Amino acid sequence: MSYEYFRWRPYVPVAQRRENARRTAARLAKKGQILSPVTIEGREIAKSFWGKGWCDHLERYSDFANRLPRGRTYARNGSIFDLQIASGKVTARVSGSEIYEVDISIRPLAPARWKGLVRKCSGKVGSLVELLAGRVSSAVLEILAHPKEGLFPAPRDMTFSCTCPDYADMCKHVAAALYGVGARLDEKPEHFFTLRRVELGELLAGARSGQVLAKAGKNGKGKRLARSEVAGVFGIEIDSDGSASPQAEKAAATAVRGRVLKTKRA
Repeated sequence: MSYEYFRWRPYVPVAQRRENARRTAARLAKKGQILSPVTIEGREIAKSFWGKGWCDHLERYSDFANRLPRGRTYARNGSIFDLQIASGKVTARVSGSEIYEVDISIRPLAPARWKGLVRKCSGKVGSLVELLAGRVSSAVLEILAHPKEGLFPAPRDMTFSCTCPDYADMCKHVAAALYGVGARLDEKPEHFFTLRRVELGELLAGARSGQVLAKAGKNGKGKRLARSEVAGVFGIEIDSDGSASPQAEKAAATAVRGRVLKTKRA
């Protein structure tokens, strides 16, 4: 491979990168490829428990410290014009000096560790809606997000590759894709369990069959999901008094089963 390949590419302005991405996306679309760009509004890359938890976890590791800032910039400015999440794998196309392809592989969560997490959370997760929205007790969140014993992957659990000439394991394009995962988890938190190759439904072992909405506690003052959040997760209509119609409850229960089955197939 020639020396020219390893020379740093000249800086390409953001506007040009976006145009390059647009042209590439149009060409791929003509070939029948369905792209999934990452769009971030404002300064925050992620806002949900799962999205923020993912980003915060990455930033705990000094191994990643030098590359993450550039990756955040790329993620924020719309350089990720395709990001796909599958079982234990992330693929992305990132527009830089050229169009680069990123592959991220994540090891499955060790079965013993997963069983331990399921055991610790047994009976403490009320519904799939609560879990995906991150609206469970602080004790459960601490179990799931524990730096060493929780669900989030450590650096040794991830391997990276990128078609750019950067020799580092984590280049800025890989870092951008990792932040893109955080943004995507805001939209589809169930992807997190797909990445870790675990069955989401197992954490619901202690929940009542068919329970979807969080129950009010004593005197009706217990924690309850906002109607917009429930509707946002499953696309169902909630009455103005906060209750779900029988039709809505049936639709939500069907959605629960569908998401769990989808996770198992993945």
